Amino acid sequence: MNNLLTDVAGLRVGHAQDDALRSGVTCVLFDRPAIAAVSLLGGAPAARETALLGLDMTVERIHAVVFSGGSTFGLDATSGVQAALREDFAGDPPSLRIRVPLVVQSSLFDLTNGGEKSWGRYSPYAEFGYQAARAALAETFALGSVGAGTGATTATVKGGLGSASMVTPDGSIVAALVAANPIGSATIGDTGYFWAAPFEQGQEFGGLGQKPHIGAEDLRLRMKPPAWGTTIGIVATDATLTAAQAHRLAIAGQGGVARAVLPAHLAGDGDTIYAAATGARAPVTSPEQLAELCLAATLVTARAVARGIFAAHATGRPGELDSWQARFGQGTTARIGV
Repeated sequence: MNNLLTDVAGLRVGHAQDDALRSGVTCVLFDRPAIAAVSLLGGAPAARETALLGLDMTVERIHAVVFSGGSTFGLDATSGVQAALREDFAGDPPSLRIRVPLVVQSSLFDLTNGGEKSWGRYSPYAEFGYQAARAALAETFALGSVGAGTGATTATVKGGLGSASMVTPDGSIVAALVAANPIGSATIGDTGYFWAAPFEQGQEFGGLGQKPHIGAEDLRLRMKPPAWGTTIGIVATDATLTAAQAHRLAIAGQGGVARAVLPAHLAGDGDTIYAAATGARAPVTSPEQLAELCLAATLVTARAVARGIFAAHATGRPGELDSWQARFGQGTTARIGV
């Protein structure tokens, strides 16, 4: 186990980004089409093809999920991922060569992070999507200021791309990948303590533990200007789920966002969590099994948010927020605040 989304066998993750643009793309490819669902709780989502995942729709399985920066401009990334998958499908038997790559996408708002956004007539995100698909590996992958997390921010420090995984009591693997770019804050007040601290495993995001006391100043509203942001991600499992059960898993993942970010799901957020089931294990048949999976989805999503922010790095460019490491990385009480 690498504490990553790819701990779920049959998934590959790839990144592409432009540091001058301060934006990028991350794609999740399934070796075999996966049962999938989505939960959208933010008031301002930027999404493509999510209607496919409605419980009353014909399509239940998809080939890929894409995350990008660029707001609605970033939705071009799906075209690049589809282009890569179409090339892959060219080796299919003739009877299957008209297959359409089924790809869903969510984008986060990073247009005001100071990056160079003068890209001409067409955005670069389709090419980023193609590059990310071609870079996708079923191994370890980078976290922090990479892919869709390249230009992510929070109300207090840089955001980033994070991931986490765990095993449920019945042996199912549940893992999350999250691009954390919320309007609110993942850290408590002006300190370096994470709201997700109760769920941390080992020292995966610093090992600071919980803040000894949370006062009124810690609970004051903190939000970034402009009031636009998004936390987007996916929870995956090797269990066999129905589309309805996968939808419940996506909702539970949103619970993890709410435990890692304060406040979450605002009117200007686009908070969107996908869920996917590869079906490598036996079907989930009891309420207890599903509840264990949902608990795991909440925990790994919260941890992934904090890990992405913890792993982000600053470049020192004008107008850039400090990273968590730059502000609090020494790990002393004086640095993290009390």
